[in-house]
Amino acid sequence: MILEPTPTQDLPDISAPYPFQTIVRLHAKCGRAEEQGPPQNQGVGLVTKDADLSEIEKRRLERFARSKANRRGRKAPVVMPSRLARTSAFAPRRKGLITDSAFQRLYIVRPHTIVEVRGRELGSQHRDALYALFRMRAQRTEAPPQQGAPNGAAFYHTEATWRDLLAATGRTAHVNNLGTLLRVFEELRSVSFRFYQGDFSAYEEAVKSGRLAGAGYSDNLLGHIEWEGVGLDSTVKVTYGEWVRSMFESRSLASINGEAYFRLRSDYAKAFWPYIDSQPDYSWVSVDTLSELAGRNYMMETTRQKLKFREECRQAFSDMTAAGGLASWSCNETGSGRRKSYRYNYVHNLPKIEAAFTAVSSARQGRLKLGLPAEDSA
Repeated sequence: MILEPTPTQDLPDISAPYPFQTIVRLHAKCGRAEEQGPPQNQGVGLVTKDADLSEIEKRRLERFARSKANRRGRKAPVVMPSRLARTSAFAPRRKGLITDSAFQRLYIVRPHTIVEVRGRELGSQHRDALYALFRMRAQRTEAPPQQGAPNGAAFYHTEATWRDLLAATGRTAHVNNLGTLLRVFEELRSVSFRFYQGDFSAYEEAVKSGRLAGAGYSDNLLGHIEWEGVGLDSTVKVTYGEWVRSMFESRSLASINGEAYFRLRSDYAKAFWPYIDSQPDYSWVSVDTLSELAGRNYMMETTRQKLKFREECRQAFSDMTAAGGLASWSCNETGSGRRKSYRYNYVHNLPKIEAAFTAVSSARQGRLKLGLPAEDSA
């Protein structure tokens, strides 16, 4: 008997506003909600007893509020695991990449990610292809239960046409580019990623003592790739690896402005933009962090190399402004002498929409007010 997978639902868009019905279903499922009439312009009122909510339910409501507060009117954002948005595993160049299968390198962006890449060096073209897949929206598929297994195995995949993928990466919709895109996907699949958990200090202490640096996950980002033809309108299906699946299941996701990203011309800008846009509460970044995002160590470089890198940073921030990602930016010196450094301040072009989220509790009941705007316009 052949067990066919049963497609279920698309991955939710975490950048979109949570509708009124979502909150009602959440509380109704818990058996602790009453609908106080249809939504009004001033917002929606739900009566919920604080004492009856579990810790999981409270954290879920807080996550709803954060997601709603972080909306910035982005269209077709790139929804991906947050660690991939804050990593330097992709070199800011397209040529001169190391293709030796014995390649192994550790990429550190303090305090967010510690990633070890094995198999070959990845560049901007690999980041573009991966982000194009995440922009197409991942779908969750559950296979029917196997013999003796209570639940079917779930996996995530993206299904789109060659034309859509080429358009998402900014390439010309021509059949000659299909082979190039397929080769990039296969190169991504051949690389092994090892993600370490915990902070850098714990990792450094473990390495010095010769021990394995705590918990982690080793996997390929992409699984199998299948396509039904070589025409531009033929469908291609890319399945994600187990680590990406676990990030989707746990909702450890980040959302970035895909339109601004694919307008960028500078490879350094493409290395910086995911980190900047995935953290809307940040308004500046140090030159040391930018160097880590580019896979460099600013403090260990020569004066000439530092000057060249700061010039690349200025061009990258100007590129992010021209692409519509940033409204403005400036560079300020900090410290003096050997402690002299640089800080890049910036203003997002699409600032956060402040959510009218208030929780007022009393002795008898708690009232949760969600002010939902009519739409999340750009």
